[in-house]
Amino acid sequence: MFFQQIYDKTLAQASYFVGCQAKNEAVVIDAKRDVDTYLEIAKQNNMRITHVVETHIHADFLAGTRELSALTGAEIYLSDEGGDDWQYAFDHQGLREGDRIRVGNLSLEVLHTPGHTPESISLLLRDHPASDEPVMIFTGDFVFVGDIGRPDLLEQAAGIVGTKEIGAVQMFASLKKFRKLPDFVQVWPGHGAGSACGKSLGSVPSSTVGYEKIRNWAFQFDNDFDGFQRYLLQDQPDVPTYFAQMKKRNKEDRKLLLTVPEHPTLDAVAALKDAGLTWVDARHKSKFAAGHVPGSWNIQHNQAMANWAGWMLSYDDRLVIVAPEEEQQEITRKLMRIGMDQIAGFLTDLTGVDRIASHVVDADDVERLKGRDDVVLLDVRSRREYQEAHIPGARHHFVGDLPSLNLAEIMDKHVVIQCQSGDRATIAYSFLERNGINRLSIYLGSFQDWKTLEKAVVTGE
Repeated sequence: MFFQQIYDKTLAQASYFVGCQAKNEAVVIDAKRDVDTYLEIAKQNNMRITHVVETHIHADFLAGTRELSALTGAEIYLSDEGGDDWQYAFDHQGLREGDRIRVGNLSLEVLHTPGHTPESISLLLRDHPASDEPVMIFTGDFVFVGDIGRPDLLEQAAGIVGTKEIGAVQMFASLKKFRKLPDFVQVWPGHGAGSACGKSLGSVPSSTVGYEKIRNWAFQFDNDFDGFQRYLLQDQPDVPTYFAQMKKRNKEDRKLLLTVPEHPTLDAVAALKDAGLTWVDARHKSKFAAGHVPGSWNIQHNQAMANWAGWMLSYDDRLVIVAPEEEQQEITRKLMRIGMDQIAGFLTDLTGVDRIASHVVDADDVERLKGRDDVVLLDVRSRREYQEAHIPGARHHFVGDLPSLNLAEIMDKHVVIQCQSGDRATIAYSFLERNGINRLSIYLGSFQDWKTLEKAVVTGE
């Protein structure tokens, strides 16, 4: 048997390439959209991708299942569980509880494991030449290392009210099915630490059934469903707005993108004349602060870029992205993984166009300003971070929820923005500057710097 995990750190998303070396056949599970990765693995190992499978309708990335099938001729296998509202709207081989997929001498047995979503399935792998006992389970967003999939995601991302309570009941039942598996079975989940699909995902790539039954919080409640549900639904992370788009696009038919696109390098002066472009400055926050085109977003090219682009930008926007040439293909890959394909081009420099600098403050400036009536110290971190500790006098409003902020309340104020280390603060600065807030300052060091200087903090609301 050949096995390889493919892990995208930017979305904390895992996909899997599993092959039978005797028959040279392979299956890919939960493929990302830039599928050349899997084609190269197949080529290097003399294998044919004959099957592609998804564990559920994904919310946090645009699956490459259809692209991979179009390029290889592989059969698409998807869940037919979950009821009429949870069916894929394009051709596929349907999977239900107990079905088996044969890949050479390997087999994948389907377990219906709803809870995170109604149609969710897990795949129990057997390597038959070695043994008929199961050896691995691919759990998707059902069981993670140290955590389980959240059932409130549909309600938060897609606005489907009442699903979190139903999902909690289904998840409790699915965990009982998981408990019956042999302790030695390896657990390979769909996500790791950093994903918004759970609240306490472990950073190691895999586990075992036995270890999860001992260490995973979800298996410590036995028959206490009420306690399980309370813990499951509390303190879940904020849900990026683009999740609703992913649910829709992964379920319905759509245009396929069979190669990683190449985008032109634009002239800054000419690009500025096109009023239909949205400017995204992907440079480091310090370079953005030193000088940027008015009205541009600062969404830095780092591990979180796709998350924040999907959260803050519209899928109707035509994007021009400021970034060095050597970073452009990786940026394209990160954005295409969430279906953000509307890149008009890149800019490598800003020669010839007017730029403005951000007003940067330090801890002493914040100390001096924060008590004044005409100043709003805006903490744009998550609510959990804010409650754990924050600068005295800071007002909380999470960066992802800034569109709901009543700007009239702060229009005549001096707004000083801070987050944890400054990355989210520059996104917030971009948003407020684009929306006409003129008296803006940014604390680039933010809360980390504040704590390092041992300045006073408070907890709670």
